[in-house]
Amino acid sequence: MTTRDRQPIGRDYQLMVHALAEATRRRDVEFGGAEQAYQESAAQAAGELARAEGDAISADRWAGAAAAQVLDIDREAAHLWDQLRRARGLRVRALGEMPEPTPVEALPRVALPRTPAPLEIDHSPAGGESPRTILARAAERIDATIRPARRRTLPRWALPLLPLVGALVATLAALFAAGLVTFGRTGVSGGTVLRGLGWFAFLAAPSAGVPVAALFAHRRLRARLDIGGIGLTLLGGMVAATLMSLAFAATR
Repeated sequence: MTTRDRQPIGRDYQLMVHALAEATRRRDVEFGGAEQAYQESAAQAAGELARAEGDAISADRWAGAAAAQVLDIDREAAHLWDQLRRARGLRVRALGEMPEPTPVEALPRVALPRTPAPLEIDHSPAGGESPRTILARAAERIDATIRPARRRTLPRWALPLLPLVGALVATLAALFAAGLVTFGRTGVSGGTVLRGLGWFAFLAAPSAGVPVAALFAHRRLRARLDIGGIGLTLLGGMVAATLMSLAFAATR
């Protein structure tokens, strides 16, 4: 075989070697890309797994804190219910045992956040009043109803208002009494009864402000109206009723 005959074979061999090298290079590139994609996917999966484990731990802590608070709320509610049952009066004693809580199936479904925040005892996740607030208000009402003797006295700034309250209520009562007396003199049927009610209202006008002042002190100030407060209210009522009586007598 001559040299001329071997040249095409050598050329073909070089082409095949070049093609093999090119194929090997493409294989290496594709293998490297696949390896990198695998590493990135593995790292991403590991990150998601770690995040899921962290969320599970946070959810467990949140659930534990919620369960502890539920037990605290139940104990406090049972204590208030026991105080209410021990109060005086048949209506209170007829309460019986504390009712069972609402079944979980009847409660609204509230989705937990992806990362549960620390549970706040003074915040309701449903947007309403927290159980602590409701129980505190119930305790105040029980304390006001069952233990009225522990009420504090009126603050000093409220004492000057008592004569004004007594005078205002006595004036209204005197005006009402004057209206009854005047209307009873118009000759209507039952005029005598109306005039008698009017004069009785005149007699009761000086003390008409005492129940109003006591109710205001009880509801708004959480205090009791003592003897001094009653005296100040009567003083204002008596002055106003006297002036109204004199004015009414002058018009006759």
